[in-house]
Amino acid sequence: MLSVEGLRSRYGRIEVLHGLDLAVKSGEIVTVVGANGAGKTTLLRCLSGVQPVSAGTIIFRGEDISRLAAHQRLGRGLAQAPEGRQIFTNLTVEENLRLGAYLYSDPRVDSDMADAFAMFPILKAKRNLAAGGLSGGQQQMLAIARALMGRPACLLLDEPSMGLAPMLVDQILDVVRNLRNLHVTALLIEQNAFAALSIADRGYVMETGRITISGPAQELIADKRVREAYLGL
Repeated sequence: MLSVEGLRSRYGRIEVLHGLDLAVKSGEIVTVVGANGAGKTTLLRCLSGVQPVSAGTIIFRGEDISRLAAHQRLGRGLAQAPEGRQIFTNLTVEENLRLGAYLYSDPRVDSDMADAFAMFPILKAKRNLAAGGLSGGQQQMLAIARALMGRPACLLLDEPSMGLAPMLVDQILDVVRNLRNLHVTALLIEQNAFAALSIADRGYVMETGRITISGPAQELIADKRVREAYLGL
């Protein structure tokens, strides 16, 4: 579904991604783990179209989208739930969700919203309240639900557990795991490496803008290098 070859990106004169290769197959959950500053968020920003690519290609569903604008990529079925949630705090929960579906005006939007409320019942209870009044965990639920309103074939998730209590982390990661049931493929960026690898099919380890290790998630959990560097084992 998603193939990245030789991806490079820079901030000014400083290159931060140094020729990345990775792939995500339809129906998979793939995670990219690594320390802060490894380039994980920059990778997702390049994929979603908000960070320029200086070299390499991004192939999504057979099409080169490397030079498409972000909204065009969304229209192709590639959506992102960004780091830090970035919800519209002064708008209501329902208004945030409807903005996630801004490409669509068909009757299915209401059905999509009903599905979002079924996934996150607390959002239904607070649908008419300002999103800024939600707790951190509820805001993360809203960010994911808003991305799903765009009807993605592939969802990019950037640090969905950041800043959440352990109980909420488990709940959010359960939602990610259940994306398979919605026929949504996922690429997950997550600092909680063990939790991410536990729900993923495959994983990549990033260090200073490069992929250093890749393989089936369970093999990475058992890999001595990964266990020592990222799992605290």
